Amino acid sequence: MLDVILNLLGKDSKRLEAWRDRNIFNGIPKKAKQKQIGGERMTRLFQTNELRKVFSLDGSWDFTAIKDDGDSLESISYPYKLTVPGCWEMHPEFLTYRGRGAYRKRVTIREKTALRFVFKGVSHTARVYFDGVLIAEHYNAYTAFHAIVNEVEQGEHELVVLVDNSFGEFSALHVPNDYYTYGGINRPVAMEEIKDQYVERIAFTPIWENGAWKASVQAYIHKLNNLELSYRLSFQLNGKPYELGEGKLQSDGETMLSGIFDFPEVDAWSPESPKLYELRMKLIVEGKEADDLIERVGFRVVTTANGKIQLNGKDIVFKGVNRHEDHPMVGSAIPLQLMALDADLMTDMGCNAVRTSHYPSDERFLDLCDERGILVWEENHARGLSLEQMSNPNFRWQCEQVNREMVEQHHNHPSIVIWAILNECASNTAKGREMYKEQLEQIRALDASRPLTFASHHRESELCFDLADIVSFNLYPGWYGDEDPGELCDLARGWADAKGGLGKPMIMSEFGGDGYYGHRDASRVRGTEERQADIIEANLSAYTSRSFISGMFIWQYCDCRVTEGTDWLITRAGTQNSKGIVDRYRRPKLAYATVQRYFKKLDKSFK
Repeated sequence: MLDVILNLLGKDSKRLEAWRDRNIFNGIPKKAKQKQIGGERMTRLFQTNELRKVFSLDGSWDFTAIKDDGDSLESISYPYKLTVPGCWEMHPEFLTYRGRGAYRKRVTIREKTALRFVFKGVSHTARVYFDGVLIAEHYNAYTAFHAIVNEVEQGEHELVVLVDNSFGEFSALHVPNDYYTYGGINRPVAMEEIKDQYVERIAFTPIWENGAWKASVQAYIHKLNNLELSYRLSFQLNGKPYELGEGKLQSDGETMLSGIFDFPEVDAWSPESPKLYELRMKLIVEGKEADDLIERVGFRVVTTANGKIQLNGKDIVFKGVNRHEDHPMVGSAIPLQLMALDADLMTDMGCNAVRTSHYPSDERFLDLCDERGILVWEENHARGLSLEQMSNPNFRWQCEQVNREMVEQHHNHPSIVIWAILNECASNTAKGREMYKEQLEQIRALDASRPLTFASHHRESELCFDLADIVSFNLYPGWYGDEDPGELCDLARGWADAKGGLGKPMIMSEFGGDGYYGHRDASRVRGTEERQADIIEANLSAYTSRSFISGMFIWQYCDCRVTEGTDWLITRAGTQNSKGIVDRYRRPKLAYATVQRYFKKLDKSFK
């Protein structure tokens, strides 16, 4: 049928072009149409480049499990096909596999160029080879990394990624835990054709000053050769041009330009009106357009004053949930459609906030939060580590890396309003305090525009509240003990005041109880949906009635898989943490309506 129509219209080029635009591209803008023809797909929810060629490598990759550490790349055979992004546990032969695996993808280059491979997430350790040569190593499943190969010749090339999700001394952060460390290339992969000079990243920090909006704009240029070249950086925002600066690129490595600019005609970003702008940066080298980078930004400021948290000068209260990236059909490789469902369900419950427990989220989910006005508490990857575990020689550098990558990569998301570290670690010890101080200072040096916190369960033994901007408590009255939520909350305020948190905002960062989906009983015994709803109601009733509470994050949004293990992990029936307000398939439990009722009746000024 398509051939017939094209033949009929072939003599009339204008009619043919109009028909194609209307029926094939379905209203996609002209520039985007060309990119669609080229097979590109975006790894964000907006187009990040127009000049730079970016190709998605998502799709089917060759795969094999590696049992022998002595296997060379040349000796590896690939009997399986796995989808990227994806987790190998979704394959029937690897349902509980923990160890090493190899992914292979062949790519074809049409002309000699430099390539930049961007991996949004590999779980949890990656070694990347291009034509048999190691080009990158990376630790941590939840932050992106890239690798550059210069002067790649035309033709077919082989990309191999060795992945390891095993536990051991080499891994200080990925340990047997109350969530599951899946294996695989679990977030998108892109291949970019870059020039000898390209814009690596942009850092945009809004400033509210004298009743008007300004912003600090920093651009980082990476150079692959040693030639001395003149360059200029310009950008557009809200339809207006700006000059960032010019100079000489004299050596390979990174160059940074920065400036502070007035933006008098922009609107603020807020949950009620999540206004976003595209910042279009262009790099001009020797008078010619060399590269570009597009970021999406919003104008908002976050402050802590008078024991409260303010967004754009207005007190806010976080009504949120803790969210894990987990689903029985996809593991941690959550597709965009499921991310959108999660955002829809959270909003329907009355939530205005989400905590990315206990690691940085997929950037596409953060894009959704930017678009929908959902406030985000994002934290680094470390949960429940003892002082002995924090003394692992790899702990410090692995935390330093994830902190830096989290902040640099996610800096421009207006939805992120809190950075956090080290959930329920050894902040009640002198040695632990040193590490908390070190990491909070690191993040504050990277980004001083957002308040910092950490979630503590040490009660009156906490030693680090003076280091943070917000004090946060993980307490489970009604589940791990019979305490009254209101009385315990008042005690927590007293502990915070006595331990360095006097005058600081306070958040109840975790509370809840198990509820097994479909297990309903008039007895309301532990594990029933009824008991879970009772626990949630008692907690919300206490927290929403106390003016010193600046936020509450229910544990948790959805049930999730946990590591099968010993000690306390063996108490998780079916290797599941079942405290979700919805189950793993996103089916609401009775507590869903309870949350909805309390969150939606809070003062509208806090929405």
